[in-house]
Amino acid sequence: MGSALKRPEVSTTCIRGADMVIAWDESVGGHSYLPRADVVFRGNEIIFLGRGYAGHVDVEVDGSGYLVLPGMVDIHSHPSLEPSYRGIREEHGVRDMYMTGLYERCMAYGVTPSSQLASAEVSYCELLLSGVTTIVDLSMPYEGWLDLAERSGLRVVVGPGFASSRWNVSDPHHLDFTWDEEGGFTGLKHALDLIASLEGRAEGRLTGIVYPAQIDTCTEPLLREAFAAAQDRKLPITTHVSQSVMEFREMQRRTGLTPVQWAAKVGILAPGTILGHAIFIDQHSWIQWWTRDDLDLIADTGTSVAHCPTPFARYGHMLEHVGGYIRRGVNVGIGTDTVPHNFIEEMRWALVLGRISARDIDAVSSGEIFTAATKGGAKALLREDIGRLAVGAKADIVLADLGDRWMQPARDPLRSLIFHSADRAIRHVYVDGRQVVKDGEVMTLDHQRALSILARDQREMEEMVPRLDPRGRASLEITPLSLPYSREA
Repeated sequence: MGSALKRPEVSTTCIRGADMVIAWDESVGGHSYLPRADVVFRGNEIIFLGRGYAGHVDVEVDGSGYLVLPGMVDIHSHPSLEPSYRGIREEHGVRDMYMTGLYERCMAYGVTPSSQLASAEVSYCELLLSGVTTIVDLSMPYEGWLDLAERSGLRVVVGPGFASSRWNVSDPHHLDFTWDEEGGFTGLKHALDLIASLEGRAEGRLTGIVYPAQIDTCTEPLLREAFAAAQDRKLPITTHVSQSVMEFREMQRRTGLTPVQWAAKVGILAPGTILGHAIFIDQHSWIQWWTRDDLDLIADTGTSVAHCPTPFARYGHMLEHVGGYIRRGVNVGIGTDTVPHNFIEEMRWALVLGRISARDIDAVSSGEIFTAATKGGAKALLREDIGRLAVGAKADIVLADLGDRWMQPARDPLRSLIFHSADRAIRHVYVDGRQVVKDGEVMTLDHQRALSILARDQREMEEMVPRLDPRGRASLEITPLSLPYSREA
């Protein structure tokens, strides 16, 4: 535990004779199966992909019995927050707020700096163990964040959050806002300074993304300035848009437009812009709105969507439907957003819910979702060198055990991975040419220690709930246990 394996400056590693490689095939413009192949990388770059590599090798890895696939790209996560809510948020929703529990939870449950650090460490471990090598970490800055990100070995896109206001919930059916417009611009400056400090750190594994938190908590001038800063620095930008019915109604009340249409009018839709969720667009059945423009606006501007089905499915929400977004030309990437940060399970939810919402088994395929989880995420981040196995790409590589009982029979190993084994088959993970997961264990972080800290801090968080909740309720009143205690307990 504690540090990634050292990588000699000119070390060449060959994963020899892998049973199956998911390789990028330029001739078809997509991923394809390549059986019995070698994957060779020197330092942090892939230099050979094919059969019978005869060049010099410093480290040889036996690839027999493995599926080798590109590291996956998580374009929307909140690692420093969400694990604190484990056991709290899964069935917490407010019916009067169209089932979402987001706003009430943000008011009643406050996290501490130590819980943020432990949450992030737990999240990073879960992501690595499910084959993620690049994450977009959307967090409010906290002490120790960058040190942890560097130590993890992950490729972390750091998104320091800022906003012009914060949510207020005084009763179960009303969402209000406390505004501090000057504070929003101060937050933007601090975020840009933090991103600038990443230059040269962790050999380039830490990069930045501009993150005005939500379309409804940021003023038009702040959004415009944040977008201009991202464009000037050639950085991606992301914000939550169309993530709830409450947000849709609020933006329509303020502007007469849908959240997506407002984002277009403000001028922040473009390649390099990622909309967090984009579920409740004008054609969604829960909205019953009269326009049908939102999907075209997203697609025609080259804007990406971060699709995170799990948290919304728990509320009874779903994006309708992801295959329709893809076919319209929207670049879709996958995010985890919440616990568990199990990226492969998120892919499975995207597939299943995409078919349910469309009432069509052919609405979206495993291959399309895998592309969203890899190349789609890379494109959203303006990167060509991650999300695929190809000569010249970064050595972000995952090995899944084809002999794992949940993978067999491995007639179609990608389907076995998504529908059956998920993270259980992931054995080894390389990020930027360094091995950070070995034999199913994270080498760079202390998963169990972080979980212990998190359990302690969650108890303290729940004790504070009556002082934070506007109605003075205890945590168990807001989120009761799934079963009552026995009278004999």
